[in-house]
Amino acid sequence: MPNPREIHRHMRSVTNIRQITKAMKMVASARLRKAQERAITTKPFAEKIKQLLQDAVSDRSVLGHIDPKSMPLLEQRPVKRTGYIVVSSDKGLAGPYNSNVLKHAQMELMDSDDYTLITVGRKAKEFFSRRGYDISEALFGFSDKPSYENANDIARAAIKIFLNGSVDEVVLIYTEFKSALSSTPVTKHVLPIVPPAAAEETASSASGAQASANEIIFEPNPVDVIKQLLPYYVKTEIYAALMQCAASELGARMTAMSSATDNASDLIRNLELSYNKARQAGITNEINEIVGGAEALNS
Repeated sequence: MPNPREIHRHMRSVTNIRQITKAMKMVASARLRKAQERAITTKPFAEKIKQLLQDAVSDRSVLGHIDPKSMPLLEQRPVKRTGYIVVSSDKGLAGPYNSNVLKHAQMELMDSDDYTLITVGRKAKEFFSRRGYDISEALFGFSDKPSYENANDIARAAIKIFLNGSVDEVVLIYTEFKSALSSTPVTKHVLPIVPPAAAEETASSASGAQASANEIIFEPNPVDVIKQLLPYYVKTEIYAALMQCAASELGARMTAMSSATDNASDLIRNLELSYNKARQAGITNEINEIVGGAEALNS
């Protein structure tokens, strides 16, 4: 059984750890509220961009004037090589956040024989580097505070490898935020851009009259509008995903630090009980020695 001094030293170290985890929990909790607000406020903008793209390509007269060569982001070709963008965090201590999304990404890569990998976040870079994956580009340093410029950098890298023919499609793997206690890794196709209207051709005859009633006015012309809209669509999709990841990371960190703080408190209570027992045993031994010595003198 350890002596009281060792137990007391252990108690002090656990107390210091509890203070750190409690502080990290409070910081993550405060930042989570801001991240949630940013994730919520980006949704209307992303939906509006998607709606504009849908309205632009829903007009058959517009589609008839579109030259596929002038809009390569819409080009759909046989998939021989896939580009993966995997988003993780830069720091640890976030519970299962990183392991869940990285395992999900690894399963996706196992199904692909030919790929190009772009990692976002230090944890993704370290994870795939240790396992011998070939990383084309690594971006990090902004996982918990992403900006639109960061999304622009990722979108530029994705568009570059798609336009130069290195890949035939680009897939984004990230974590979708649901609550502070729940987040889910998801896979989203980013390139080539499939207009939202293309997935809704089932009721083309019924919606034809409605589409013709809603006339769209393009300035300066439909082709130029769509050309400008396509890159913004990619950037907005990536930016919204980064916002989801930031909120998921902070929520997972807050939950993990809360659990660590509770575990430290339980451990301190157990150590206090062991400390009191050790002290009591020491005092009992000293009393027994004194009594035994007194009896020896009397005899």
